[in-house]
Amino acid sequence: MRIIMGVCGASGVNYSFPLLRELKKKKVETHLIVSEWAEELVRIETGKKISDLKKLASYSYREKEMDAHISSSSFLCDGMVVVPASVKTVAQIANADTGTLISRCADIMLRTGKKLIVCVRETPLSAPALKNLYNISLYGGTVMPLSPAFYHMPKKIEDLEKFISGKIMDLLGIKNNAYKRWKK
Repeated sequence: MRIIMGVCGASGVNYSFPLLRELKKKKVETHLIVSEWAEELVRIETGKKISDLKKLASYSYREKEMDAHISSSSFLCDGMVVVPASVKTVAQIANADTGTLISRCADIMLRTGKKLIVCVRETPLSAPALKNLYNISLYGGTVMPLSPAFYHMPKKIEDLEKFISGKIMDLLGIKNNAYKRWKK
């Protein structure tokens, strides 16, 4: 399996670490695109370096690296996840604004009918942001707010992060035990 993963400059970059770790364990080839602001948020929110994130991916790219081979619809992959997705990137994707590598790859997913999962973290959401998320859904993407559940009785932040990673892998069709599933 081959997945493209975009990491945007929205709070919640910490969700990208456990997802990449889990995908690596599952031997999924990952192509990571990190926006400039996401690089700064990795440092601010996690205390880690961007190199810590990049080493979890099979390949990594800068958001302005428009000549990367993943920017072509001839690049074969199984899907893409944007986690976290800023409202700026959501707007770019919803309006086919392909000015960054993240939005370009997302547009290719929509054009080719591949799986696109957009994990928005922003809150609250304005009417234009909601319209853009609706349009992404209408165009074939899956909108997944980064809203972890609490039925599994999380003890630490990592439990919430693993829940989100597991849900994303569920949407990608990757079997996993990243989180405790609902049982009555």
